Amino acid sequence: MLWDLVVIYCAYTLCRAVFLMLNWSLFAGSLTFGHGLELFGAGLLFDTPAILYTNAVIILMLLLPLHWKECPAFYRVARWIYTIVNSIAVCMNLMDCVYFPFTGKRTTASVFAEFSNEETGEMLKIFGGQFLSHWYLVLLAAIVTWLFWRLFQPRGNGENGRDGCNGKYSVSTYYVVQVISLLVAIPLCIGAIRGGFTKATRPITISNANQYVNRPVETGIVLNTPFSIMRTLKKTPFVVPDYMSDEEASALYTPLHTPADSAAFTPRNVVVVILESFSKQHIGFYNKTLRNGTYKGFTPFLDSLLTTSAMTYRYSYANGRKSIEGMPSVLSSLPNFVEPLFLTPASLNTMSGLARELGENKGYTTAFFHGAQNGSMGFQAFARATGFQRYYGRDEYNADPNFNGDADFDGTWAIWDEEFFQFFAEQMSQMKEPFMTALFSASSHDPFVVPKKYQGHFPQGERPLQQCIAYTDYALKRFFETASKQPWFKNTLFVITADHVSQQIDPFYCTSLGNYSVPIIFYAPSDQSLHGYDEERVVEQIDIMPTVLGYLHYDVPFIAFGFDLFNTPSNEGLALHWLPESSGYEYVWGDYALQFDGKDVTAAYTFRTDSTFSHNVLNTMPHATRDHMERQMKSIIQQYMQRMTSDNLVVKK
Repeated sequence: MLWDLVVIYCAYTLCRAVFLMLNWSLFAGSLTFGHGLELFGAGLLFDTPAILYTNAVIILMLLLPLHWKECPAFYRVARWIYTIVNSIAVCMNLMDCVYFPFTGKRTTASVFAEFSNEETGEMLKIFGGQFLSHWYLVLLAAIVTWLFWRLFQPRGNGENGRDGCNGKYSVSTYYVVQVISLLVAIPLCIGAIRGGFTKATRPITISNANQYVNRPVETGIVLNTPFSIMRTLKKTPFVVPDYMSDEEASALYTPLHTPADSAAFTPRNVVVVILESFSKQHIGFYNKTLRNGTYKGFTPFLDSLLTTSAMTYRYSYANGRKSIEGMPSVLSSLPNFVEPLFLTPASLNTMSGLARELGENKGYTTAFFHGAQNGSMGFQAFARATGFQRYYGRDEYNADPNFNGDADFDGTWAIWDEEFFQFFAEQMSQMKEPFMTALFSASSHDPFVVPKKYQGHFPQGERPLQQCIAYTDYALKRFFETASKQPWFKNTLFVITADHVSQQIDPFYCTSLGNYSVPIIFYAPSDQSLHGYDEERVVEQIDIMPTVLGYLHYDVPFIAFGFDLFNTPSNEGLALHWLPESSGYEYVWGDYALQFDGKDVTAAYTFRTDSTFSHNVLNTMPHATRDHMERQMKSIIQQYMQRMTSDNLVVKK
């Protein structure tokens, strides 16, 4: 079995080499020999799940102890399956050698939708012409197919005798060897297909390729076509709706920001802190009247900061419900519609973000911090894809002699927040200013435990999560105590938000809108004017990027789906998010929250006065208001889908 798998790995690597040679002009400008070897090495990580998925039947056939008496016939069947399955995979890879220059990325499952309406005869003509034009690839595929047939081991009776099966073993020994091999192979295959063995590891997907590349186009070298198709088979491709003309859509709304600010750019440091599961439900400041004023929350430090020094909003919302949906929204102003961006072919698009805009155009040092194992959750891949120059994870923490390494590991996910926040502060003190950094916390996550030294120290609350919220709030307090002593502190704009909500309790927080209610906080120690509690404006996570760039007087055009909160009238504020439970949208503007199923508005609520969404006012709300909201919402959705499907998420230079 191992020999047969090695042969397949060699075939995939050969296809990768051919792919590179035939598309050399796309990579020659920046691809060094050393980096090329790194990309080929990374490619093996993506070849593994593709090979194990497509050869699962073969692996079982070779390891299940069912065939010791019928070895020759059994292996002839296995040999045919092995040859056919892997020949198809090789053909997919070789076809992308030709297709890639037209698409800029590996073929995904969306190809089936793209060609679904084509006539069979026409498609055969097209493919026939391509076969003739690229006869050398057809010949190579035929040679590799023959090699699969010839090199398959064991070949069964008549070629290698019975030694390749079980002829040289006793029956009892054969069964012992087969069972042990099977028991070892199953967990190894599962871990290899997922891309890791820990609970913190999400199944590897196409977006993880960004972790290893310097330019998005290099993901074509790292990935292979069978993997790209398999990982997107069940993913709904972005479909561009035809709600209105492009001109009308652009007139209603545009994500293109063209700064006209005459003030000079202000090179402040920017620090974004994304707190795991920190919904407003758990923060006392936002709930002063909750439960007749008796609710205190679990965040005394944040409450103090919000009361005395920061700017925040009553109606502020997340753009998704998962961690992997929070990062694109907060750092790149990309909302989450239909599917998490990380898990779709669009994750290979060229994307911008705070790191790329400030790093490439203003010379900022940029870094992303997350205390979990490097590569987990796809954060490292996304950070690199959006321009972060450095990544600090559990590996970097363990390598720092000033900290305790894995002694500070929580045993499940990551380094405890208190210690990792201190590491965060120390690393920034070593960076060249100005810098832009982001930290994603981890301790307020299932299984909801705190360090042993703090057990019983924080209030337990009604949910297990809440003592972890209190612990992370304490870690944040200690971070600011350390940061406030650093020379870079007063020249820094801090942004604090949550990735998503979790474990909601009170009725308001359990509505469709309440399930997106997260804090959005701006804090600049040297700017006393940046303080207050806006109880009118509607804001969302995708507003963070344009607001930060506007605050710095950024003077370069960029794409962002949010608004600059400090320079946009409050009555223009809005929030739009996907409702997975209904496969629709919720749009918040003015005094209303509309619910939309993709075709029709299905409900409307006066969210400011009807916080529990008890009364559907769709039929009584002003018609002009409904019409305006529906048209603008459709404009945003249509332009988002267009830009996702056409890889148009950055301003072309």
